[in-house]
Amino acid sequence: MPIDNSSLMDQATTAGEKFADTADRMKSKMSELGRTAAERIDENRDAVAGGFEKTASRLHEKAGSLPGGEKVNDLAHAAAEKLKCTAGYVRDHNVKNMMADVGTLVKNNPGPSLLTAAIIGFVVGRAFTDND
Repeated sequence: MPIDNSSLMDQATTAGEKFADTADRMKSKMSELGRTAAERIDENRDAVAGGFEKTASRLHEKAGSLPGGEKVNDLAHAAAEKLKCTAGYVRDHNVKNMMADVGTLVKNNPGPSLLTAAIIGFVVGRAFTDND
């Protein structure tokens, strides 16, 4: 029985068009989800920054009562100042700016960035591993 090349070509073209259409819809949906996530993060930036500032304030208050002496006291105050700076950064930068900064950081420090990603991946993997 002879093969109808025209019919096969039509079916292949139709399948290709359906695949491309599905890929376009998925890409559009992923972009929409990304925008929605970014909008939600941007909406909550002030609350997150406030949480960092509140934690920094409490750490400053409690630093003197921590065991370990002056060295621990100094470390606690330094950590509180970093939290305070982080609060300002979160408040002043939207998600798009933060992602650009992360991209620059990774580009300028590929080794440490790769190590950090591996550690985070390991920790997340361990968190989802069933340890029965």
